[in-house]
Amino acid sequence: MRRIWAPWRIEYIRSEKPKECIFCQKPKENRDAENYILFRGERNFVILNLYPYNPGHLMIAPYRHLADLDGLTDEELLEHFDLVRKSARALTDAYNPQGFNIGMNLGKVAGAGIEDHVHTHVIPRWNGDTNFVTVVSDLRVVPHALDATYAELMERIA
Repeated sequence: MRRIWAPWRIEYIRSEKPKECIFCQKPKENRDAENYILFRGERNFVILNLYPYNPGHLMIAPYRHLADLDGLTDEELLEHFDLVRKSARALTDAYNPQGFNIGMNLGKVAGAGIEDHVHTHVIPRWNGDTNFVTVVSDLRVVPHALDATYAELMERIA
């Protein structure tokens, strides 16, 4: 039997799950540090992923609730991808990754966890970040706490 110690997960397990889209709800709360919102643009914002693939895994989302790219205005699209670029720069300054995975999962079959609100993932990558634990146990080790990641990126993303 495999046992994984992850005491931070109990808060999520016991918490009431949001009924509203998190990309719509979180910016309205005006609790950016608690919600790990790193930056607010005029039309889009940058937020850390609560269940990151790697340290620094963040997402860019428009404020408007849209399921696909066709609904974005030119201004929303331009700012969205400008924030992708700025986010990659901030992650480079903070963590010196050797590469990035940058992309969108549009639709449930494409792997979208939140399929009704378009968003872009920016994931820093390092040589060897796929270690034996992932290969032998279908498990990912994320060696950096969200609070620490948030503090480091806040200094660089603005």
